[in-house]
Amino acid sequence: MSAPAPLDLPALVVGEVIHRRRGPVQHAFRHRVYQWLVDLDDVPVQPWYLRPLATFSSADHLGDPRLPIKQNVERYLSDNGIDVRSGRILMLANARVLGHVFDPLTVFWCHDRDGTLACIVAEVHNTYGERHMYLLRPDRTGAARADKAFYVSPFFDISGTYALRFSLHSDLVATSVTLHLGGAVGFSATFRGQPQPATRRALISRFVRQPFMPQRVSALIRVHGVRLWLRRVPVVPRPQGSELEESWS
Repeated sequence: MSAPAPLDLPALVVGEVIHRRRGPVQHAFRHRVYQWLVDLDDVPVQPWYLRPLATFSSADHLGDPRLPIKQNVERYLSDNGIDVRSGRILMLANARVLGHVFDPLTVFWCHDRDGTLACIVAEVHNTYGERHMYLLRPDRTGAARADKAFYVSPFFDISGTYALRFSLHSDLVATSVTLHLGGAVGFSATFRGQPQPATRRALISRFVRQPFMPQRVSALIRVHGVRLWLRRVPVVPRPQGSELEESWS
């Protein structure tokens, strides 16, 4: 896959997330959200008076919290036989707001030094504070597949296969995840947004319009979970042991 069109980074990607649950108990929702798209060679640092509204920390992502995020991604890829040193890595993620962050899905677009997309790392977080990385090699349309290997929702076990699709353009950033269970679709989640330059004015405006975004994401996940529980959707016991630890593969 060729390099993406030029992007003005860092960017605030403003859009909406849509979730749909299939099966005997159907449930769907749509919420307005925003995320950050940043170049890991130039992770934005806000002036002191705006830092409570947006900060980035290696502790919120894979690897050693003492190292830069990009170095941790490069180490993870190196452990999997991929060398993207000197290449560009773009990250789509939530920032910390007033000390809190929750990022259901962080996406890293990893490019070779010539600008060609080498792979994508999809970092999934659950509400238990755990994370898991999926190493993906999407085709020319941005599509990839991966066997599910991580407990996320209390209403699904770790069986099934994910079909994923990613778009990275100057006018559209999008991610979609569909869980296939046998011959049926269990659920789908899609984010689509338009990137805009993350100026100081834009950050303040976004905070006024959509305050406490990561706190809101955390709360909404629990609200929708309670709704499913009240509709008597059975809870799948969370696995215990090493499968809950941070995975590097």
